[in-house]
Amino acid sequence: MTLVLLDTNAYLRLAKRIRPLLGKSFGQKQYVLTILKQVEDEVHRNPRLKFNYPWFSESGHTEERLAKQVRLSKEERTQIDAAASVLRAHVLADPHSYTTLGRDPPSTTDCFLLAFGLVRPAIVVTDDLGMHKLAKDFDIDIWHGHELLKKMLSAKAITNELVQEIFTALENNSDLPRTWQEAKHTEFKKLFGARD
Repeated sequence: MTLVLLDTNAYLRLAKRIRPLLGKSFGQKQYVLTILKQVEDEVHRNPRLKFNYPWFSESGHTEERLAKQVRLSKEERTQIDAAASVLRAHVLADPHSYTTLGRDPPSTTDCFLLAFGLVRPAIVVTDDLGMHKLAKDFDIDIWHGHELLKKMLSAKAITNELVQEIFTALENNSDLPRTWQEAKHTEFKKLFGARD
């Protein structure tokens, strides 16, 4: 089994349309999608996210998250906190490289998720370019959300129609990241056609 850890935005982009999303195993490597309590906390602390994603608090989604959340032992939590502080210090030591090329500096929560990927091991799914840079600096396995969709599609865990529906919904909500726009006509060219 290979844990695949969704960050807040990856979860919010997919969870409304892929049901159930968490805890289901797919693919030859038996990927299992999960989230941490920090994602839950991040949404509840952010009024904009709560307003934009009212379905997040619906009982079906809440129950699925609680049932499939990863529980950390005290020792794991200590190791992850230590690794997260190293990652955070790395970001703060060179903030300029995390604020160029469309990147945002990884937050404390972002660093915790990446630290989980170091300690547990897991693949972290995010479209945050700052997190991708930090993961690369520390050799942490990381995917964009569209890469996860591609793997789910290849494993027949989702359909072509669902992929098209997700892309359309994200475009309609002005929430289609640049990396997804590029992948639309490369990774998914069988669905959307090649770029003209």
